[in-house]
Amino acid sequence: MKTWTCNVLPNLPERLAPLRKIAYNLWFSWSWEAVQLFMRLGREYWEASYQNPVRMLGMIPQEWYERACRDDSFLASMDRVDAAFEEYMQAKTWYAKTYPDRPGPIAYFSCEYGLDEGLPVYSGGLGMLAGDTLKSASDLGLPLCGVGLLYRQGYFRQYFNADGYQQEEYPENDWYTMPVGRVTDQAGEPVQITVQFDKETVVAQVWRVQVGRVSLYLLDANIPENPPHQREVTAQLYGGDRDMRIRQEILLGVGGLRALWAMGIEPAVCHMNEGHSAFLALERIAHLREQYGLGFPEARELVWASDVFTTHTPVPAGNERFDPALVEKYLKPYLPAVGIEWAEALALGRERPDDDQEPFCMTVLALRLAAHANAVSVLHGRTTRQMWHALWPDLPEEEVPICAVPNGIHTLGWLSHDLLDLFDRYLGPEFTEEPANFQVFERIDDIPDSELWRTHERRRERAVGFVRKRVVRQRRRAGAPPSALTQAEEALDPEALTIGFARRFATYKRGTLPFRDPDRLARILNDPERPVQMVFAGKSHPHDQAGKNLIREIVHWSRDPRFRGKILFVADYDIAVARYLIQGVDLWLNTPRRPQEASGTSGMKAALGGGLNMSTLDGWWDEAYAPEVGWAIGRREEYEDPNLQDDIESQALYNLLEQEVVPLFYARGRDGVPHDWVAKMKASMKRLGAYYNTNRMLSDYLECLYRPAMDRFDALRAENAAGARDLAAWRGRVRKAWPKVRIEEVQGPDSDLVVGASLDVRARVRLGALTPEDVTVQVYCGVMDSQGRLAGARAEPMQAGEAEDGAVGYRGSVTCERSGRFGYTVRVLPRHPQLCHPYLPGLLRWAE
Repeated sequence: MKTWTCNVLPNLPERLAPLRKIAYNLWFSWSWEAVQLFMRLGREYWEASYQNPVRMLGMIPQEWYERACRDDSFLASMDRVDAAFEEYMQAKTWYAKTYPDRPGPIAYFSCEYGLDEGLPVYSGGLGMLAGDTLKSASDLGLPLCGVGLLYRQGYFRQYFNADGYQQEEYPENDWYTMPVGRVTDQAGEPVQITVQFDKETVVAQVWRVQVGRVSLYLLDANIPENPPHQREVTAQLYGGDRDMRIRQEILLGVGGLRALWAMGIEPAVCHMNEGHSAFLALERIAHLREQYGLGFPEARELVWASDVFTTHTPVPAGNERFDPALVEKYLKPYLPAVGIEWAEALALGRERPDDDQEPFCMTVLALRLAAHANAVSVLHGRTTRQMWHALWPDLPEEEVPICAVPNGIHTLGWLSHDLLDLFDRYLGPEFTEEPANFQVFERIDDIPDSELWRTHERRRERAVGFVRKRVVRQRRRAGAPPSALTQAEEALDPEALTIGFARRFATYKRGTLPFRDPDRLARILNDPERPVQMVFAGKSHPHDQAGKNLIREIVHWSRDPRFRGKILFVADYDIAVARYLIQGVDLWLNTPRRPQEASGTSGMKAALGGGLNMSTLDGWWDEAYAPEVGWAIGRREEYEDPNLQDDIESQALYNLLEQEVVPLFYARGRDGVPHDWVAKMKASMKRLGAYYNTNRMLSDYLECLYRPAMDRFDALRAENAAGARDLAAWRGRVRKAWPKVRIEEVQGPDSDLVVGASLDVRARVRLGALTPEDVTVQVYCGVMDSQGRLAGARAEPMQAGEAEDGAVGYRGSVTCERSGRFGYTVRVLPRHPQLCHPYLPGLLRWAE
C-alpha cells in the first residue's frame, strides 16, 4: 500500500510567531527567561513534552493561543525574550573582536551530543562535553559547526524490574516534533549524500539543529531510498554489532564530510571528538587529492596539519577496534580515491603495522593522521602518552605529541536560575555578556553567606522533591506495593546533608564502594543529630552485566531497613536528572579506580552549583583538588590488588565523612548558616568555575590547536598546494636519507661543575645526503634518577659549525640549575618550517 505524507504544524497566531523561532533554537536551553516563557504558556504541557518546546507548541489547545494573544503581560514577556534572543544573535562576539581576520570554519565531529532533554541523541559524558562545546562556541562566536548522526531511537531509556535489575527500552524519536529541521538546497529539495557500504550505496539526508549561533548537522539513513537493513544504521547510539558500528563510523566520518561539502562548507580544521569519526581523515585526503591534483603524500600533509583529535579513553580496551577483514570489507572501495593500497591503509590503524594479528584501531588511525592531539586532563595526558608511546618508540614518553586540554562545562547551561539571580546581582553583567572574562568569578566572595546558603537550601529542597516523584513513578512501574510508594513519597530529608553519585555505571567507577562496610555507613547516615542521605543515578551499557549488577546491588541496599529512606536510586539518568542533582546536592561523590577516569565533568557541574567534591585523585580532580575546595580520597596511590585498594579507600571515605565532612556541614553559626562550609563553597565555585568551563577550554583549543592548524592549512594549500608538495617531497627525501644519519662523537666537560655553570657539549654528526637546514641537533639533559634514567629532561638546540670529512660539528650549552648527578646526550630530529612538530615516527637519532 502506498502512502503519502504531509506535516501538520501548530497554528500559531502571527502575534506569537517569536515562540516558534525561539523553540527551534537551542539557545532557549540556557536562557531561563525563555524557559519561563514556555512554562508560563502552559506548565503542564511543558512537563508533558519533557521540556521540548517544539512538541509543546503542538500539544497546546488553540484556545490557549488565543488567550495568550489577549494577555498583555505574556506578550510583553515574549517580546523581551525575543529581543534578548535577537540581541544575542546579532551581537559582535568575543571571537570577532579578538580575531577580526576570522579564519575557519572548524568542523567538530562527535557520535553524540548532549544538548537538551528534548533532543535525545546522547548517552553520557562524551555527549555532554560535545553539547557544551557547541554552546560555548556559540557564546564565543567561533566559526564552528557540529557533525553527528540522527538516531531514530537514540540511547536507551532505563527502568528497573521488581528485583532492581536494569531494563532497556528504545522509544522512537519523532523528529517532526523536535527542534530539528531538514536542510534543503536552493530548489527546496532535501540535501542528501551517499556513502558506499560494501556493494551497496546508502543515502543519508541532513538535518540541522541550531545551537545559538552554531549549527549542528545530523545525518539520517532512515529514509525510503535505503533498504531496511541500511536504514538501521542510524537507529541506535552505540547499538548493534561490530558490523553496525563500523557502518555508523563510516557514515559519521565520510558521510559527515560529504554533507558539509554538499552545503558549501569547506572546513579548514576537522576536530575528531574521540576516534569514532577517524575515517574522515581518509575522506579528506581523497577530496584534497581531487581538488588540487595531489598524490597521497601531499594530501596527507594537508590533512595531518589541520586535523585535531581528542581522545577520552584512558584504557586500551576502551578504544574502538575492528577485525581487519571487516575493515577491508568496508574501507577497500574508498582506497583508490585515497591513493594507497590495502596494506598501507591497514598499517595506518595499527600500532605494529607488520603484526597480522593486530586489529584495526580507530584511535591509532586518528593519531597517525592528526598532528594536533590532546587528552582531556593533565593526568589523562600522562596516561595517554604512556598508552600510545609505541607509535613513537624512540621518543621519551613525556614528549609523545599528545597535549592536555582539560575539559569544562557550559556555565550558563548548568547554573540554576536561583544562582544566576545571585550572580546577576553580585557579579554584574560581565558574567553573561563577557564569556571569556574569567576574572569575574572573583566577585563570588562578595555574595553574603546567608544569601548563598539560603539559595542552596532551596535547590536541595527542589532536588529532594524531584527525586521523590521520580522514585515513586519508577516503583509504581515495577509493581511495588503501596507501602513502598508511600515510603518513597516521604524519603529523604530536605535539610539533611545530601550526597550525590551519578554517572555511567562501569566497574572501574566503583559505585558500590560506600557499601564496603555497611554497618559503618549506616551509623553515619542514621546519626539523629547529624543525618546524612545519598542519591544515586546512572546507566550501565546494555551489554555490561557487571555494571548492571552494581546498579542492582545499590537498589537492594536502598531497600535494606538500615538505609530505607536514606538511600535512593533514580532511574533513567539524563540531563533533567543531572540538573536537579548537581544543583541540589551538598557533596558530589566520585570513586574511580585511578588512573582510569579521563576527566569527568559532573563534578565540575556540582562545583558550579555550590556542591563540594569528594573524589579519588583521578581525572580532573587530580589537578583541581586543593583542601580549600573539597576532599580527596587517598593520595594518588595505585594498587596492584583491587580488593586491598577498595578496602583502604572505603575506609578513607568513611573517615572523611565522620571526621571532616559531616562536622563541617552541621557546624552552624547563630544565624543557622554553616559559615566554614559556605567558605569552602565559595572557594570551589570561584576557583573551579573560573577554569573548568568550556569557554576557557575552547579558548585553549583555539590558541593551542585550532589556530595553528588553520595557519598550517592555509600555508600548505596556497598556490595550488605548493607548500604541501614541497613538504611531502622533503619528508620523502629525509625518510630515505635518515638511515645514514648518525652521531659519531659527543664531548662534554672533563671535570665537575658548580650550580650556575654552563655544561658545554660538542658533537660530530654525519648527515649523509641531508644538510644542517634539514635537521635540529639538541643536547638532551636532566638529573639522573636512581636507575640511571634522565628525569625531568629538557632539550636545548645546538649550533652547527664547520663540516669536516663529511661530518658537521655542533656546539651547545646548558646551564646547571641545581646540584646532583647530571646526565646528557645528543639527538637529531628532522626540521622544516612547515612541520607542525618534529616528532615524526622513525625519524629520531640518539647518540650511541
